[in-house]
Amino acid sequence: MPDSSESTNMSDMSLYYVQKLLYRFNRDVSIRDCFHKDLCGLIQSFDLTDQEIEAISAPDLGLLYVMGVNGQILANFAALRGYPWPDYIDALEAGLRLYGPVRSGIYMETGYQGVKNHTADILARKRASKKEE
Repeated sequence: MPDSSESTNMSDMSLYYVQKLLYRFNRDVSIRDCFHKDLCGLIQSFDLTDQEIEAISAPDLGLLYVMGVNGQILANFAALRGYPWPDYIDALEAGLRLYGPVRSGIYMETGYQGVKNHTADILARKRASKKEE
């Protein structure tokens, strides 16, 4: 049985491949064509779990976000898949409700919990600093 450091490294490696695929999808028309024509063939060149494959192909933007996919990569992927910005934000918030907090990546490290909560925290800090003045 692998120890927890091994499973974290495997999770990070898997996240790397998810992001690599989405990054290439975002930047390369030929990858997008392959994605639409032969997703199974394209995915074989990446080391992805079944859950990651499902999240990418659906797409389940909320799950990808909770898995730790970089927001810039994910936003471009969503736009190329036809998601308007408000639907993208809704999908991320739904992901947090359905799957729990972000599991890996930058948003886990900073404790980022979505646009509405982040905005509320900023406004609360501003109100508190005005009261101190």
